[in-house]
Amino acid sequence: MPEQAAEAATAPGSPAGPDAARVPDAARVPDAARVPDAARVPDAAKAPDAAPAGTGTGPGSAPTGPAPTGTGPAPVEPPATVDSGRVDVRTLTKVLFERMSELTPGSPEHEHVRVALIEVNLPLVRYAAARFRGRSEPMEDVIQVGTIGLINAIDRFDPTRGVQFPTYALPTIMGEIKRYFRDNVRTMHVPRRLQELWVQVSAAMEDLTVAHGRMPKIPEIAANLRIPEEDVRACLDAGRAYNAASLEATQENEGGLALLDRLGYEDSALTHVEHRDMVRHLLVQLPDRERQIVMLRFFGNLTQSQISTELGMSQMHVSRLLARIFARLRSGNTWDN
Repeated sequence: MPEQAAEAATAPGSPAGPDAARVPDAARVPDAARVPDAARVPDAAKAPDAAPAGTGTGPGSAPTGPAPTGTGPAPVEPPATVDSGRVDVRTLTKVLFERMSELTPGSPEHEHVRVALIEVNLPLVRYAAARFRGRSEPMEDVIQVGTIGLINAIDRFDPTRGVQFPTYALPTIMGEIKRYFRDNVRTMHVPRRLQELWVQVSAAMEDLTVAHGRMPKIPEIAANLRIPEEDVRACLDAGRAYNAASLEATQENEGGLALLDRLGYEDSALTHVEHRDMVRHLLVQLPDRERQIVMLRFFGNLTQSQISTELGMSQMHVSRLLARIFARLRSGNTWDN
């Protein structure tokens, strides 16, 4: 009956047929177990659908011919399956790590298992990247950076320590993404203390928004974190300081005006407003002729000779009147006092 067993192993409807999930040859996962779509292994790393008849390696088949020659390592025991015929990702990851520890680093089989580990654990990268969805960076770039962290975690992970791989890999992925935002995204340097405090403020804002049904106020955030309100304000300003806007860039919602056109400037005459108000108050207290002399001298920019000709008096008399006016204005001006 060996021939019938071999035919059953290669039948399309059998568990080892084309509908079964395909895992790298080095992993030797049973064909009846289906791997989730997110954990599909690349075509280059797929194993054959079923073992050919007569080799004695198909499920349920008996050896009918000479054993295949080769120096490849023996297959690993298949992982346990869960509901709907799918393989548990943690179990599959454990089996792949066990398989990779038996292979020589740099060999094709080792690279196939390594690629399979990356593909299987990509959902972990997307989970970590989703925490940074509110940032200005494209999500594809964040996922790429997180994948680098996943690769580093796979290369450094030691299965003999008894720690689950997601427990070890998630902090590594998060650290790689945070380092990317800290070093590559920000165009402005923000102190490390404010960057770390921004994480706590963001979490507190989310919790308070859910609790109160509205955006929390700064005093509420400060009370929740038990920090000064000034630190919360500085953190809110620094937490969003990722990109610097160009002063010459036009704003569509501002009628095409650049930011530089909408910025105010320091008026050089602004400091003299109070002095002018004081002078106006004193001038109204002067007699008409003396007020006219002051207006002609300082607001009309006329000389004493021109004023004497305008008013029909000598220049000396104009000079004495100006001296008396100055003394009166100084005595009544409380600004210097």
